[in-house]
Amino acid sequence: MEELDFSAVPRMPDGRTAAEHIQEIESTARAVRMPMGNGGRMMWHIWGEGSGKPILLLFHGGSGSWIHWIRNVQPLARHFTVYAADMPGLGDSDPPDDVRDIWSVTHCVQIAMQGLLPPGEKFAITGFSFGGMVAGHIAVLFSQQIRRIVMVGAGGLKATRKPGPKLHKLLASMPAETLATEARRNLEILMLHDPAKVDGVAIHMQIMNTTRAKTRSRDMGQQFKLSEVLPRVKVPLTGIWGEFDSTTYPHIQERIDLFRARQPDFEMNVIPGAGHWVAYEAADAFNAKLIEILAP
Repeated sequence: MEELDFSAVPRMPDGRTAAEHIQEIESTARAVRMPMGNGGRMMWHIWGEGSGKPILLLFHGGSGSWIHWIRNVQPLARHFTVYAADMPGLGDSDPPDDVRDIWSVTHCVQIAMQGLLPPGEKFAITGFSFGGMVAGHIAVLFSQQIRRIVMVGAGGLKATRKPGPKLHKLLASMPAETLATEARRNLEILMLHDPAKVDGVAIHMQIMNTTRAKTRSRDMGQQFKLSEVLPRVKVPLTGIWGEFDSTTYPHIQERIDLFRARQPDFEMNVIPGAGHWVAYEAADAFNAKLIEILAP
């Protein structure tokens, strides 16, 4: 695989590279690669082990990795044992058998979870975007063990989406300046509402994750796979959305109605001023709300 050039990615305010910051957070976790039944392995990072705290699984968005939760894992680990996944075919996880099929992804996650989690213990899931779609399918397979699923800007819903500019494909062969510029553009279009919030960590993440992504999460979203499985989901659902989520705004009420048609007590929590990647752009507000929702 061609080596990526991150030399044009802005540094942190203290002079460190984004890679150094990411590595610092990652080094505080235990990383484990679990078999997922097709000969491949699924990467998980675990924070807050050995504390007897409730278990929380974090499922990241499309073409992402655990880094989608980089501003959340340590604060959340004070309240939960946090298992942050790299979805099959994304991040450092091997691909599923069919990178275009949501059930192929889900069954890999299922097998990895069965080997990873304490037998019979209940847990919660927070799923961002594509991760919400996977969480909905996992809910069908673990309905007795899941306390609650928190959907965060969940994808795969059959609901109105305002047209916007197309994202540009990032290629490892691009010069460093082009990679950084195009990554910033994509982040501003899809992920973050405030362009000033697009920093070096976000750009580094976008370059690294999208250039190595194998699973075709966008294809699954466009097939409305979450809406398809929702009638079978009996696990309690709650939502956290950024006010200006690019995949939703200004049609959030349509999402609320869709969920309440299945679960009348569904609660939607909207974080003011934030975009799609609300867990990063408004991390403090997001963390506080998630902890409140999942309080025992």
